[in-house]
Amino acid sequence: MFKQSAVLLLMYVFTQLAVAAEVHDEQFYQQHQIQGLEVADDSVHFLVLGDWGRNGHYAQRPVAETMDIAMWQLDADFIVTTGDNFYSNGVASVNDPYWQSSFEEIYHGPHLFENWYAILGNHDYRGNWQAQIDYSDVSRRWVMPASYYAKTFSLKNDQQVLMLFIDTSPLNPGYANEAKYAETQKQDGAKQLAWIKQQLAESKAKWKIVIGHHPLYSSGKRFGKIKDIRQVLEPIFEQYAVDAYYAGHEHDLQHNQPAGTTVAHFVSGAGSEVRTVAQREFTQFAKAEAGFASVSVSNQQLLTQFINAQGQVIYQHKIKKGQ
Repeated sequence: MFKQSAVLLLMYVFTQLAVAAEVHDEQFYQQHQIQGLEVADDSVHFLVLGDWGRNGHYAQRPVAETMDIAMWQLDADFIVTTGDNFYSNGVASVNDPYWQSSFEEIYHGPHLFENWYAILGNHDYRGNWQAQIDYSDVSRRWVMPASYYAKTFSLKNDQQVLMLFIDTSPLNPGYANEAKYAETQKQDGAKQLAWIKQQLAESKAKWKIVIGHHPLYSSGKRFGKIKDIRQVLEPIFEQYAVDAYYAGHEHDLQHNQPAGTTVAHFVSGAGSEVRTVAQREFTQFAKAEAGFASVSVSNQQLLTQFINAQGQVIYQHKIKKGQ
């Protein structure tokens, strides 16, 4: 009886210590600030996370912890996902335990309870992709009203940021004959492309940003293998003066800028597992480190910063515009 009581007491103590370690208060944030993180004035701030849902394995937990700190430090407005939210085969329903074990219980920091504007990746299409849309009715913070949608955010002086959240898997010609991605081919890709063109053509926003899953350029695993999706989307992005495209799919952090193009291409797909990268002719930055991007948009600039799981700013890039 004594031994049993002692064991229970120890279990209670360890549980309380674990809970205490997870408490984030003002002192915690002051002691864990991200050094070198630029906090731009008069900006809309958001984080970009990709390829993340792995039940807390690989670097998912430390990335989530650092995201919470970044949200506090930036006083950020929302979080964006670039897809592949649940590996390897999506979710079965809105009641799938994966929602708890890979999302709710991982991203539990107090500053992560802002809107999560999510999109679908190819792995999400292996499961019940509609459930990820329907989860918007279950979770206050999860926002996916459709497989593709638009949001407009206000800046000072009546300026705006247009953000298109697109569904690239149905637009990817490489999936046309792959059985595991059969669901992607049931979507009306032509209708989505017409919608993208219309949104971009009619917008008077100062900044145009597109969020998608598949990158159009890669310094990683798929270098030289993504020409098909690039041929579909790049002419549209260039024609309608998209300022930046943020993608995932590649498990790393990248900034690519091919000669003769105006769109800045970023990859933020290092939310858990990472893969090797290499320097290519269009590579501005590429790193095989777990982490995410922070983006700050003002009337004058679009600032992108890559932050690793250890809380270090490893890259910054600014796009400038006049008043």
